[in-house]
Amino acid sequence: MKTLERSERAAQRAGINDGETTAGDDDGATRALVIVPVLKGQSGPQGAAALALSSEERLEEAVGLAIAIGLDVAFSGTVPLAQIKPAALLGTGKVEEIGAIIAAAGVSVAIVDHPLTPIQQRNLEKAWNAKVLDRTGLILEIFAERALSKEGRLQVELARLTYQKSRLVRSWTHLERQRGGFGFLGGPGETQIEADRRAIGERIDVIKNELAVSERTRRLHRKRRKETDQQIVSLVGYTNAGKSTLFNALSGAGVLAKDMLFATLDPTLRRVEFADGGAFILSDTVGFISDLPTQLIVAFHATLEEILEADLILHVRDIASASSEAQKIEVERVLAEIGIDAAAQATRVIEVWNKSDLLSEDERSAVGKRAENAAHPAVLVSAQTGEGVPELASAIRIRLQAHLRTRDVVVSEADGAFIHWLYENTEVIDRRGREDGSQLFQVRVAPEREHDLDLHIARPGS
Repeated sequence: MKTLERSERAAQRAGINDGETTAGDDDGATRALVIVPVLKGQSGPQGAAALALSSEERLEEAVGLAIAIGLDVAFSGTVPLAQIKPAALLGTGKVEEIGAIIAAAGVSVAIVDHPLTPIQQRNLEKAWNAKVLDRTGLILEIFAERALSKEGRLQVELARLTYQKSRLVRSWTHLERQRGGFGFLGGPGETQIEADRRAIGERIDVIKNELAVSERTRRLHRKRRKETDQQIVSLVGYTNAGKSTLFNALSGAGVLAKDMLFATLDPTLRRVEFADGGAFILSDTVGFISDLPTQLIVAFHATLEEILEADLILHVRDIASASSEAQKIEVERVLAEIGIDAAAQATRVIEVWNKSDLLSEDERSAVGKRAENAAHPAVLVSAQTGEGVPELASAIRIRLQAHLRTRDVVVSEADGAFIHWLYENTEVIDRRGREDGSQLFQVRVAPEREHDLDLHIARPGS
């Protein structure tokens, strides 16, 4: 305990604000320190994209990311910076004082929630005698641990290798060694860094080829779904907004749903049927986060294309979070990067204000009124308790069927081919026998199918 108390005093001297000390049980978990550098004049650590989140919210998120990968966070806090130092990001004094905290608390992983150059990362690791991860490195570690499918693992490996390749320049001492040349001309040899970069480049090419095969397969599946008029509803949202819980509530699937950042990564699709007929395909995708690494957006672009193809997008928000508005901005920013303007496509997007069960009665009433009076009305739900889920299902149905026309069609009972066509190409609402032995179908049909329907009706004997 004395050691921890001395470390706390060292933390105060280093200017680490709003920090926490968690001694924790000695369960063998790797101990970590999490710091969020904050430049003077900024509310967040990383410029325009991060300004939406306060430094306290950013710290809470960074700690959540560390916990998500199984680290025991011994210390966390914000570090005020007058300016960024090229050598180690932080000034010499702060580097030494934080190093004293790390040594005293037995910390072996230091997380700096800010982009680090290869030189900064190397210098901090030498000064602190600990593994150092910046925000991008930490998120890549989480993705590497959570990806389960073959394609997911390939996407994460591609992102990690792209990130690693950019950090080979003067990163490590062993990369400065040279190996002897070979062949007829000999020559000065090849540096280790060149060999590593070439090996990474070759592996990247292999992964891209494998992912191209997966992308073609997914494109074929999307084409088949379109041909059968299966409408797609995609869930998007900030990580930990409750997408997987809502996915389970709507589909009855047993997808992993935990109160944890990036609990699930691999995309999941399920067929969901409405109680009174009709169905759609529900798609869950990876959660977004502020400053999502560019490498990951590129690597997961094929997966995110599922959202582009969706007929309807459910933007799931944690309405109980103080950062809800900031998280909305980040999600819409990532959507814009893949070609979806959420504001301009309001008829294609439904905002789902989730976690209403975490609100007090007064808060729920106020939020409910906001949802009703919003420029684009939202649906207030609790995926955990099921409150509001039936209303959401109704809103989904109304949106999906807004472009459909209802038609009454009389079919001879003997015309099995036409009856089969109706079930395959329209939504059959009702079917009744008539006195003359024919069948009266009430169907919903998409505009692009109406011409074919009219041709069937006009056939002799129909």
